[in-house]
Amino acid sequence: MKILIVSDTHRREENLEKVLGIEQNIDMLIHLGDVEGSEDYIRSIVTCPCYMVAGNNDYFSMLNRELKINIGKYKVLLTHGHNYYVSLGYETITAEAVAQGMDIVMFGHTHKPLIDIREEITLLNPGSLTYPRQEGGHPSYIVMTLEEEETPVYEIKYL
Repeated sequence: MKILIVSDTHRREENLEKVLGIEQNIDMLIHLGDVEGSEDYIRSIVTCPCYMVAGNNDYFSMLNRELKINIGKYKVLLTHGHNYYVSLGYETITAEAVAQGMDIVMFGHTHKPLIDIREEITLLNPGSLTYPRQEGGHPSYIVMTLEEEETPVYEIKYL
């Protein structure tokens, strides 16, 4: 299973379109917020299941603030992260995800990519495809690969 994880496109979908051209045959798309009204468009350009949550800039959005999904045997919390103060650190979001019995928490908001595999939880942030803030300033996303009962493999990729 190949899962494309993105965030913070802010209604500028050109880079998402490029990534979809690069990452062929995805089985799932996860968007972690700040779509700013592009939900229907994003759903229209993929043929796989698509999960999206609302971000701090998704005013009046009908998207859920959080979703809990299963990916294989893993329980996954999807959130934008701003309600857990991720710009200040990961303590709050980590504690909440662990308390909810999650295996993986995926979030955006910081515009900085992160893969942090801990004993109790895995933290994933794909960064931003539109306004990256990490050193080098390249738009980023994560590809998660999961085969049957194996441990997931995560890779931060850049445009």
